[in-house]
Parts: sequence; structure tokens; C-alpha cells
Amino acid sequence: MSTSNENGPVIEFRKVAYRFAGGQELLNGLDLQVRRGETLVLLGRSGSGKTTTLKLINDLVAPSEGEVLVEGRATTQWDPIRLRRGIGYVIQDAGLFPHFTVERNVALVPTIEEWPSDRIRKRVSELLQLVGLDAGLAKRYPRELSGGQRQRVGVARGLAADPPILLMDEPFGALDPITRAELQREFLALQQRLQKTVVFVTHDLREALLLGTRIALMEAGRLVVALPSREFTKSSDPLVQQYLDAFGARSNGDRT
Repeated sequence: MSTSNENGPVIEFRKVAYRFAGGQELLNGLDLQVRRGETLVLLGRSGSGKTTTLKLINDLVAPSEGEVLVEGRATTQWDPIRLRRGIGYVIQDAGLFPHFTVERNVALVPTIEEWPSDRIRKRVSELLQLVGLDAGLAKRYPRELSGGQRQRVGVARGLAADPPILLMDEPFGALDPITRAELQREFLALQQRLQKTVVFVTHDLREALLLGTRIALMEAGRLVVALPSREFTKSSDPLVQQYLDAFGARSNGDRT
């Protein structure tokens, strides 16, 4: 993926709307920028437009109005395959191919990109270590792994071709609280090391405050506020205040 847009936003939404064919509106008037190396969290309740926003970035859906730019180029001007191969995508429950081993799941994009086999094996080994998985798991199938292990494999697969952009759609939402906390800590450590541009979807305010450098709160298809995480809890916006009350997070925005 080209990085000719070094000084501008990596991702930009310009007055974006999205509607189903029948006219139902999921997004309206979205103006938002994602800066290089930041973790932007899209926060909001179910149906607020978070996942649709994510899918617009890698052209899984196209805007009904406005435009989405990636590296300074509208998604409609990208070759969609080339665009998606430059963007890692991690979803809830990992979305692994059940008939592929861990190794083949992680190696999927490098294999499609026709990397040499020895380079692929080396990359898979590096990534399993990076996400905290034993090399002995490489030959196992997803059904033979715990939920936390499957999610780690999903993260490894998203990082396999070293994409500059990583999209994460509630990746830890289905996990038990202890495993979820472990993976959140590991994600923070990974991001400090890799400095990817990340767009992370969640409905959990605590997760947003922990992982995000900036939080974009969405409601009914519209952007309410987009603030640095440490400023989010100080916002006087009524919807922000509702979230703070619901999660008991009024005190401060410091990460724990």
C-alpha cells in the first residue's frame, strides 16, 4: 500500500452517508480523520454505525454520499483487492477458517501474495511468538484452541503481511473477563511496539479508555464527539455523560 500521504490523515471521511437500497440510513454526515500511528476507537451502542464505518474503510461497502479516503485516495479509486490486502482485519470470534491449521490461517495473505515458503514459515513463527502463542500450536485447528488462543491467531493473521492499517471489530467482546483483560494488555504492548494505524470498534467505554488514543462516540449514524481519551471523561456532552454514568467512569480518563 502506498504511503505517499505521509503528512495527511491515513483515513478520512468527508461528509459520508450510507443507506441501504430501501433508503434506511445507517450513517449521515460523517466527517472524521484517523492519524498515522493512532488507535482511534469507535464507541457506541449497537446500531450506531460503528461496524458500517469500519467496512467503508476497506471498501466492503461503498458510501451513498461523500467519500472515504485511504492514504489520500478515495476508496472508489483503489483496486479493492489491493486496498484490502494492505489492511489487517480482526473480528470477534477471530473468523478463522475451521479447515485450516493455525499456520495456514496466519499465512493466508502472505500465501496469496506469493511470498516464498521459507519467508512465510519465518513470518508465522514470528507472529505466533508476538501474540503469545506456543509454536507447537501451529499445526492445530481452530476447534482445538481456546477462545483466547483463537483470538490471538486472528490478530496474528491480521498482522501477517505487515499492513500499515489494522481494523478491529469488537475483537475481544466474546471472551471471558480475565482473557479479555489479558488480550487488552497484550494489544497495548503490541501497538507500542508496532505503531500501526488502528481503528477499533467497541461498545465498552472502559475498553475504549484503555486502548484508544482517541475516542469517536457515535449515535444513530452520526458522530457525536471525537476526543483524545484523556479528555473524553471531561466532556460536557450529554451523551458522553450518559456513558460515564453507565460505566461509573466519571472520575478521570487515566488508563489503568
